[in-house]
Amino acid sequence: MEQGRAREAAAARPYAFSYGTEAEARIPEQASRAVEPARGEHTHSEPPPPGSPAPRAAVQRHSVRGQILRSLRTALVSGELRPGEVYSAPVLGERFGVSATPVREAMQQLALEGAVEVVPNRGFRVVERCARQLADLAEVRALIEVPVMLRLARTVPAARWDELRPLADATAAAAATGDRARYAESDRAFHRAVLSLAGNEQLVAVADDLHRRAQWPLTSAPALRRADLVADAAEHSALLEALVAQDLPVVQALVREHFTGADR
Repeated sequence: MEQGRAREAAAARPYAFSYGTEAEARIPEQASRAVEPARGEHTHSEPPPPGSPAPRAAVQRHSVRGQILRSLRTALVSGELRPGEVYSAPVLGERFGVSATPVREAMQQLALEGAVEVVPNRGFRVVERCARQLADLAEVRALIEVPVMLRLARTVPAARWDELRPLADATAAAAATGDRARYAESDRAFHRAVLSLAGNEQLVAVADDLHRRAQWPLTSAPALRRADLVADAAEHSALLEALVAQDLPVVQALVREHFTGADR
């Protein structure tokens, strides 16, 4: 039994992730130290330690779960969690230095987002997607965002679009590093900022969820080149220029092209 557990833990070592922000480097040793205070956390089925205030324990648990969720998302985008592979919550918990419970809860959130699926008595399998599924996501995103951006192009003053240029520049800087996870984060930030000008929080939330789903890698996609990221980032600046000029045909063409080419 102990030998089996040792083999399982050893097999998970290539997938050790840090869990700070989504853009941070993934260093196992730093990850273990970062979560050391969480080793004493209790699960939902366990009573809190005598004398420990319940609200404080709940805040700490939520923080740990949130950090792990961010790191798992980063690992998905970067390809460290591979499509088709099954990952055990206890084994990943050992790599994070926490119990299996917050890892399992983070994985359940990813299951709701369509990134993984539950495999009874084994763990969670990273969903395998095809190009058709990615195209479907692009179509839905276009149906939502194109009309909104065309309306914004007619109503938002140029000065407001200029305020978003630092976000476009941030995507270009992230693309230049070739770090897909960092780029994915900055890309979503730019799109959220643009759509937020519509004043509809539900719209922003739905569009951001679709955007995140579109960023999970395909089953057998080649490694994304830095040049692809750079070209995608350049479309953000071009879009801002078209929005400032209120050039509606260019806005529509750029948004559609961005969706069909960005998440390849």
